[in-house]
Amino acid sequence: MKKILFLFITGLTVSVSHSQEVSDAVRYAQDNLTGTARFRAMSGAFGAVGGDLSAISVNPAGSAIFSNNQVGISFSNQSIKNNSNYFGSEISDNKNAFLINQAGAVFVFHDHNPSNNWKKIAIGASYENTNNFDNRIVSAGTNPTNSIDKYFLKFANGIPLNVIDGLNYKDLFYNEQQAYMGYWGHVIDPVSNNGDNTQYISNVPAGGKYYQENEIFTSGYNSKLSFNLATSYKDKIYFGANLNVHVTDFRRSTSFYEDNDNPLEARETISSLRFNNELYTYGNGFSFQLGAIAKVTESFRLGLAYESNTWYELNDETSQSLYSTRKAQGGQDINETVNPKIVNVYDSYTLQTPGKTTFSAAYVFGKSGLISIDYAIKDYGNTKYKPTNDAGFKGVNSDLSNQLTNAGELRVGAEYKIKQLSLRGGYRFEQSPYKNGTTIGDLNSYSGGLGYNFGGTKVDLAYSYLERKSNQGFFATGFTDGANITSKLNNVTLTLLFEL
Repeated sequence: MKKILFLFITGLTVSVSHSQEVSDAVRYAQDNLTGTARFRAMSGAFGAVGGDLSAISVNPAGSAIFSNNQVGISFSNQSIKNNSNYFGSEISDNKNAFLINQAGAVFVFHDHNPSNNWKKIAIGASYENTNNFDNRIVSAGTNPTNSIDKYFLKFANGIPLNVIDGLNYKDLFYNEQQAYMGYWGHVIDPVSNNGDNTQYISNVPAGGKYYQENEIFTSGYNSKLSFNLATSYKDKIYFGANLNVHVTDFRRSTSFYEDNDNPLEARETISSLRFNNELYTYGNGFSFQLGAIAKVTESFRLGLAYESNTWYELNDETSQSLYSTRKAQGGQDINETVNPKIVNVYDSYTLQTPGKTTFSAAYVFGKSGLISIDYAIKDYGNTKYKPTNDAGFKGVNSDLSNQLTNAGELRVGAEYKIKQLSLRGGYRFEQSPYKNGTTIGDLNSYSGGLGYNFGGTKVDLAYSYLERKSNQGFFATGFTDGANITSKLNNVTLTLLFEL
């Protein structure tokens, strides 16, 4: 049964049902490339290299490469520019953020007994901001055919009129709440006023053009706290494991506006509306990693790492409001406000994001430098909401399986040392997680940086550029038109390292 608790002071309702979407799952299944400046300068190609605090996040065996204890902290400045094209109308918007990107420590314990082949044990802990959600996307243009009325009609058709006319917003399921908003905002009307009526018609005049604006503001983060243990056998084969705790805190505020100058029909029709939605998702998760690195020769290394599924326990809170203006045949404006001032607090649920396997190779030119390559594969189609037998999750899990696919990620990095100075560069390519390749497109990224070794202290600086295209509908149901977005991300990272 649906549980309802209405608190008059805070305006909260508690319910078990919510409409999760494919895009919500992909948000938590994807990780941005973060970490130390050395790691970012080489585009994260560290699976067979090790010896870096962020390399442990790719292959946990990498901590056993360290010779000495090390502590480090990284700071980043991130600037993202989104270029939107909606039916030929172009708008650009920028968002800038400063954050502590990574912090960690590794402690190495050597065994100097010549008869013992297990030469060292490394214990480490690290924190990484794996995804920064601070972003703003603004789209605007004239849609030649479709109105948002299709969104409300999609939810309303099939729901009896006496449900959305006779009950309060707080007493309704998610689908019914969307129908309620459209009905009381006079965007839609019932075909008949009979309480058993289940069919609705639009009050938005057809046959014209619709000017539309969509604003998306997001904030928050995904973070990962890793506890690492690694060892080496004869300093030729390295094994490691991570236990990871994930924390997410995501807020999204969207505002959709539409108006039209279409000819009036023989009744009051909608001339403009604004539909606002707020989402707050928070929770935590768990995953583990296993990895190995082998020195085939003194110069050539191979690595293999596996990261398990991440099991998130998430909570959602939503709220919405709608403001509409109707125009009567005489030209008089009638304003409507539908603002329940209710926060829907939904029962927690489980999201399983896909695991990842990484194959790595590196060639080390003595103390002069190295070249490294990683290739990772992740099956996004394995993403699931749980419990899988829940009626509300079956549909979206089917969509996840049908829309998402295996995605490969290639990372290439190089480093050249001139005494205490290190020069670095890298390239990263990641395939789209969607079968259509357009909802979220392929990713291309270039990076470079330098570092200086002062002895017990190291300072590293990195710059990376990322570009990715996407086209996600403003709404997932009914009205699914969306803008073509080109996102360009510039990141500068500074890392301070101290050997103890």
